[in-house]
Amino acid sequence: MAMTSPRTLSTAEERREEILQAAERVFAARGLHGTPTMDIAKAAGISQAYLFRLFPTKAELFSALVERCNDRIERTFTDAAAAARRAGEPVMHAMGTAYIGLLGDRNLLLNQLHAHAASDDPAIREQMRRGFARLVEIVERETDATPQEVRDFFAHGMLLNVLAAMQVQDVDEHWARLLLKAPPEGDEC
Repeated sequence: MAMTSPRTLSTAEERREEILQAAERVFAARGLHGTPTMDIAKAAGISQAYLFRLFPTKAELFSALVERCNDRIERTFTDAAAAARRAGEPVMHAMGTAYIGLLGDRNLLLNQLHAHAASDDPAIREQMRRGFARLVEIVERETDATPQEVRDFFAHGMLLNVLAAMQVQDVDEHWARLLLKAPPEGDEC
């Protein structure tokens, strides 16, 4: 008689995390409005009914994903600021460089862009506003930047999002090289 190991059940919180990991990949491909919840359930290895038990609506699932993405950016900024301070380097530049590193995660990038596009939904719009407010607060708290420098930092970040989405790093043309040119050391990202 063969021994079988006992089946271990996941907690609801563990399942929520697994669903968010699957949703990150699936939503990145088609966004909030273009993604069927069945595709997310299938990617997570669960039934659609169980998906809705943990996330009652697709918008709530997407909002949780937006929060997860924003939390990752916040941690990246905070960690980069702490590391820069320890190394005696400019904090804002370190935060910008760390953000550029995040842009290599195509799912994170595309989900950010999809979240902006889905801001016609009031709940998503509010989630995005809260996320931006926290990011601005972190940049203000961690740097001695002027209001104009904070605006420039975020404007440059949005340009980087668009360029990364278009994969401009693969384009060898003047306009692409011009827009991708890193600011000189000491200039804020």
